[in-house]
Amino acid sequence: MTRRRPRLTTPYVRRNGSLEPATWDEALDAAAAGLAANRESSWGMFSCSKATNEVNFLAQKFARVAMGSNNIDSCNRT
Repeated sequence: MTRRRPRLTTPYVRRNGSLEPATWDEALDAAAAGLAANRESSWGMFSCSKATNEVNFLAQKFARVAMGSNNIDSCNRT
């Protein structure tokens, strides 16, 4: 029988190079700040053809609306 580690019950945020416990608001703010900082860089998204249409639609919406990028592709067309 394999032993599993217990799940995290509190979010962690990296401060000064180490992970420290944080509130959910702090963790979400840190995630939003990280996405906003990377929004200016050039990036794209690749979606899977085995995912449902709904998941691919959400990936497209996230790339275009949240991140402001039209660089989205998938292997559906092959």
